[in-house]
Parts: sequence; structure tokens; C-alpha cells
Amino acid sequence: MFNQFRNKFPLTDEKWIEYTNYFNRIEVPAKTILLEEGEISKKLFIIEKGCIRVWFNNNGKDLTTQFFFENQSVASIESFMKKSPSPVVVETIEASVLWWIHKNDLDKILEEIKEIPELRERLINMLFQRTFDYMKYFVSFIKDSPTQRYLNLVEERPQIIQRVPQHYIASYLGVSTVHLSRIKSKLLQKK
Repeated sequence: MFNQFRNKFPLTDEKWIEYTNYFNRIEVPAKTILLEEGEISKKLFIIEKGCIRVWFNNNGKDLTTQFFFENQSVASIESFMKKSPSPVVVETIEASVLWWIHKNDLDKILEEIKEIPELRERLINMLFQRTFDYMKYFVSFIKDSPTQRYLNLVEERPQIIQRVPQHYIASYLGVSTVHLSRIKSKLLQKK
């Protein structure tokens, strides 16, 4: 799993082995909840195989905010970094192979590598990318119609359309499954 990342990090072989040994591999079925809303996040996951969604409960209705696929990391970042209750649920959509690291172990690694500017910059960029994704999602909800949000999704993240069940996509777009079906039908009629 980690060999594909090896050339991206300027570490000695000994440090690389030490850091990767902090990770634990698990295989979980679809619909496995990795973190409950309100729980404090103590694990960061890297997806070897599978798909994960992040969602929250809004008056009995679950609203999906993000999807994650192979080679992406996922956690309730707010909870993980600030040791506060998670505002979201982290759940697998597909049977998944995951690697997880405990926050205490990641903190040790971060403390050691903070003096390596290239590594520090890569981690900062990774965290900011999540922030940029959230902002783009938020602005799209204000600015774009549901049809435009769907078209953006088809163009920018086709793996979601191909792998994620329709009811989760509808939740992500902020529409009902019936409305999503209508959007798709209208788009097909225009072709």
C-alpha cells in the first residue's frame, strides 16, 4: 500500500519503516460506521480499496458532504485535530480495505517531521485541499441549481456517479432521489 507514496517523502528507509509501522490494516464490509457523530475522532484512515462517505444527521435525514476513494485519507478532521466531538459520521459505502493510524502516533510523526520543510508543506497542502473542497461544495450549494451541481459532479468526479448509490448522490446534491431521477431524465432527453 505505502510503496506508491514512498518517493513523495524525503525520509530515510529506517524512518519510512518506523512511520509505516504505525498503521494498521483492516478489512470492513459496506455500511461499516468508522466514526459516529458526537464521538471524538482518534483515527485517520487511508483507503487502499473501497469508498467512504462522510455525512451528518439533520432532523432524521442524513446529508452526505463528501466521498473518498482509493489512496485518499479520511477522518473527521475537526474532531481529529481539536479533540472535539465529531459533527459527522464516517461510513463505508463499499467493502473496504483501510489503513488507520491513531492520533497519538500521527502526532509523534508530525512532531518529528515539522523540521523538514518539504514534508510540512505537503501535509499543509493536503489539509488545505480538504478546505478548498468544502468551500467549493458550499459555494456550489448557494450559486448552482441542482442540475448544475449534478453536471459538475459528472464532469469533475465521475467516479462518484459510477460507484456511489443514487440515494447517496441525491443526499450529496441536496435533492430527493425522485428529483435526481428527474434531473437525469431531462438531461437524457436533451441529448
